[in-house]
Amino acid sequence: MGCGASSDAKQKKQAEAEAAAASPVDKPVEDKKMASTELLKRCVVCCGPSGAGKSTLIKRLMADFPGKFGFSISNTTRGPREGEKDAVDYYFIAKEEFEKKIEAKEMLEYAHVHTNMYGTSFQGVQSVVEKDQTCILDIDVQGCDLVKKIDEESLATYLFISPPSFEALEERLRSRGTETEEKIQVRLTNAKKEMEYKEKEGFWNLVIVNDDLEKAYAEFKEVMEAKIVKTD
Repeated sequence: MGCGASSDAKQKKQAEAEAAAASPVDKPVEDKKMASTELLKRCVVCCGPSGAGKSTLIKRLMADFPGKFGFSISNTTRGPREGEKDAVDYYFIAKEEFEKKIEAKEMLEYAHVHTNMYGTSFQGVQSVVEKDQTCILDIDVQGCDLVKKIDEESLATYLFISPPSFEALEERLRSRGTETEEKIQVRLTNAKKEMEYKEKEGFWNLVIVNDDLEKAYAEFKEVMEAKIVKTD
């Protein structure tokens, strides 16, 4: 009996030791989930078609609140354009490396744009959060969908910036005078798809219709100020 009890005790200790040895394998997964949860709390996702005025609102916000907001540096498979620098404008990486990052679940979001891929890594967001800044993600609806799938508790803030109408958007794009007719048509086609997302019930924390810049900025600023309070 004594020997049997001793043997059972040894087996129990061995099983506990094996379980303890196995636990570090699972721990990084749990830690990664916890880390992504904390990062999402510090994110504001801004979505909307090109020409809706996202950049104008964001630039004004960052001027009014210096050091409070930041952008993560995106990854892309396209080559650098004139004047662009690696690790400043984008991380320019090969398609194979991008796909490996997706497989390793290192990407918060990504999208296929024509023949290239663009995306935000968890590490990119982390680098912004480490500076005690709220991370702004200016992304398209493909990327927004992916963030939503990860963000099951809707911890991030989701904003859709909309033009007053599709006609007004086309007028804005043409008035820039910086793009060919072909590029304008591509942007308009993409805009139609993105505008459909505006109507998704329960998807957005706020839809801002940018028909008056001052009014739109006041709405945008109110939401973003509240985000600073929550994350300080």
